[in-house]
Amino acid sequence: MAEQKATNVTWHKGLVSRDDRCKILCQSGVTIWFTGLSASGKSTVAVALEEALFERGKLSYRLDSDNVRLGINKDLGFSKEDRKENIRRVGEIAKLFGDAGTISLSSFISPYKSDRDEVRRSHETENIKFVEVFVDCPLSVAEKRDPKGLYKKARAGEIKNFTGIDDPYETPVDPEVHLRTDESTVEEEVTAIMEYLEINKIIEARHLIRADDGNDSAAVGV
Repeated sequence: MAEQKATNVTWHKGLVSRDDRCKILCQSGVTIWFTGLSASGKSTVAVALEEALFERGKLSYRLDSDNVRLGINKDLGFSKEDRKENIRRVGEIAKLFGDAGTISLSSFISPYKSDRDEVRRSHETENIKFVEVFVDCPLSVAEKRDPKGLYKKARAGEIKNFTGIDDPYETPVDPEVHLRTDESTVEEEVTAIMEYLEINKIIEARHLIRADDGNDSAAVGV
């Protein structure tokens, strides 16, 4: 956990509550955290999910690894300490989005389980939903894709501490959603996430039908 260096600081609450903000947006804030190897498909599925949520009238925002490192985290490299701080900062940003009632789509390799668990704990402390999506892809497949040529550089020794090559990736133990991007299409992956969100009542089902059991009527999502 990061050390609190500033003293005499207190969280300042406003008069507008999280519930007030969520009512305006007609949704609850949630962080959907995509984790997986480089080139596993994290950003691809996040982009597609953002579009699907937009079509459903849901406000979301992507926190993409490269985008964040070009701005707020441009002072961080790829040492274990810097990666830890990178994830901590992103977790705090995602938490603020959640408090604002927005769905944040955070796409980061986030290779260390302890860092992901700390982000989850910080969300749970503030009663903000956290959905871990393991974007699972065999190293051989990710390396074959290699859209940025990073694996090639890592194999050549041009990039040090590269996840999957000379730095470990700690596989999620019990993610809310487990995608196999070498076995499924992007459409199927988005459907799996949307179904999870609907089943757990994070977003409402697209359609409702009336099922009559003879006595009572029940709403069933389809």
